[in-house]
Amino acid sequence: MDFLGFITMLIAGFTACAEFTSYALVHPIIRQLPQKHHILFEQGSLKTYGLIMPILMPLSVILTLSFALFTNELGSIELTARFTTAGMFILATFITIRYNVPINKEIKQWVADNPPSDWKEIRKRWMYFQSVRSWLLLIGFVSLCFSMAISY
Repeated sequence: MDFLGFITMLIAGFTACAEFTSYALVHPIIRQLPQKHHILFEQGSLKTYGLIMPILMPLSVILTLSFALFTNELGSIELTARFTTAGMFILATFITIRYNVPINKEIKQWVADNPPSDWKEIRKRWMYFQSVRSWLLLIGFVSLCFSMAISY
């Protein structure tokens, strides 16, 4: 495996796994918390994810697209898998910027003891887009792994 392949696998894998774990394993538990604790947890996770994901998601797009564009001597299956990977990461990043980020900005401003009356609906909308982007990232990562497995 070359350096570009390694770093792409590392960064894209971490990004996809972090987002999918949040969606599939963390958020189902958070939804069971009382209102105040739910909101405080969400606000806390926005601080941690908000530091790293604005870097890792665009970097994953750059790396997956570069890995598709600048790898020589690929068959059509490998090339299709690599462009599928890039497409999934691009689409997930677009969804994040278009839908999740504006909701995140709103949630950061909430007072945990007195959130908006429709806070659960806002969270459900965020969760819908989180589920879509999480699956896109996971599918993209699986496609990346597949492309590497068949080309080496």
